[in-house]
Amino acid sequence: MAKQIIHTDDAPAAVGTYSQAVKVGNTVYISGQLGLDPKTMELREGFKAQAEQAMDNLEAIAKAAGGSLADVVKFNVSLDNLADFAELNSVFEARLSAPYPARAALEVAALPKGAAVEIEAILYVE
Repeated sequence: MAKQIIHTDDAPAAVGTYSQAVKVGNTVYISGQLGLDPKTMELREGFKAQAEQAMDNLEAIAKAAGGSLADVVKFNVSLDNLADFAELNSVFEARLSAPYPARAALEVAALPKGAAVEIEAILYVE
């Protein structure tokens, strides 16, 4: 099965040796997204703004892959402070509908560019 590289200008360009997303068959693997504004490549201020921007970025990439956030089967979230977990849940609640996808959330020592949150997603699209 061939892999297809997914790219959109509506999400931040990759800042390293990776693609925004890779599609293999009906599965799309979206690389971790920070709260970077795709136009300025600057981090938004504060945890909630960064989490919302990361979700905007994921949504743009999902759309470029032929899907949406409704097609996510799993999120992986890295937080620089697990105390932000409740606020993370509020951002997810505003964007997603039940039944919710699987999710893992971990506290990490640091994230690229000093970000407060990084979110990656796996989608199943038909």
